[in-house]
Amino acid sequence: MRQPVMVVDATGPDDLDSAAMNADDAKTPGSAQGDVERVVSAAGSTLQTELAKPLAPGLYLVSTPIGNLGDISLRALATLARADMVFCEDTRHSRKLLSHFAISGELFAYHEHNAAKERPRILARVRAGHAVALIADAGTPLISDPGNKLVRSLREEGLSVFAVPGASAVLAALTSSGLPTDRFCFEGFLPPKSAARRKRLEALSAIPATFIFYEAPSRLQGMLDDLRDIFGDREGVVAKELTKLHEAHVAGPLEDLVQRAAGTLGPKGEFVVIAGPPPPADVSDAEIVTALERVMGEGSFRDAVQDTTDRLGVSRKRVYQLALSLKDKDAGP
Repeated sequence: MRQPVMVVDATGPDDLDSAAMNADDAKTPGSAQGDVERVVSAAGSTLQTELAKPLAPGLYLVSTPIGNLGDISLRALATLARADMVFCEDTRHSRKLLSHFAISGELFAYHEHNAAKERPRILARVRAGHAVALIADAGTPLISDPGNKLVRSLREEGLSVFAVPGASAVLAALTSSGLPTDRFCFEGFLPPKSAARRKRLEALSAIPATFIFYEAPSRLQGMLDDLRDIFGDREGVVAKELTKLHEAHVAGPLEDLVQRAAGTLGPKGEFVVIAGPPPPADVSDAEIVTALERVMGEGSFRDAVQDTTDRLGVSRKRVYQLALSLKDKDAGP
């Protein structure tokens, strides 16, 4: 990106930040328009280059926007424009997306109700040397959407599968939540019935990770009630309509989310619910050392530290320091 020219004289600003701000303010409308034109030209050139490349035979898993049409990638546009066939969940919905970007060509439905019938057809096309694209209604294909069996069948036959990455509600919600991102678990939709939902949450509750769930508007309140009851007073976030005009986020302890989410977010929209990891366990050094002693002879030093950290849910740094002490002790003088 072109940097603004900065001139500082004796009567000018006395720090670089102020000088840079003044330089930005002095930027003329014409130069700003020039920047826009250069970006458009560069993007157009990149897209043209992608369009000129032949598509190798295979299945292309093309990510599409989750709301904001500007989130589609240049490679996704080029792939959809060049593919021999494009399969999608809802042809009416996806036709609007392709038409917006002036991409013509016939769309074919691929969803849970016709997957068994369409799968052999797609396999036959790829075997014949065609490039087939698969898109979801929004976001990354196969994330809470059909397609896994298709990919597995292609892989088993040695046929190519290519990912064209892009927008994902899972990652958009996680990274904007402010909750830990070093370890996370995506659960998709929990069971709709409370008893089954609570049973699943109980199985997850001890795992030291941030959890990401999808939820329907009609079940949001009940899901949050169960999440609060099983996970306790952890931090959480409810995100609504990510990247869209009415995007909203409610953050706080799960108890607060139960009270606030319905009123603040309303009964309609697409929701992502995130719950932070459990608090660190109150584990003594002696318990950590005992756990380390069980596993340190079975594999690498690193694996022993990671295994103990995972099982006890304590700080890896703490386990590492105790493991070093134990290792030095075993080494002797």
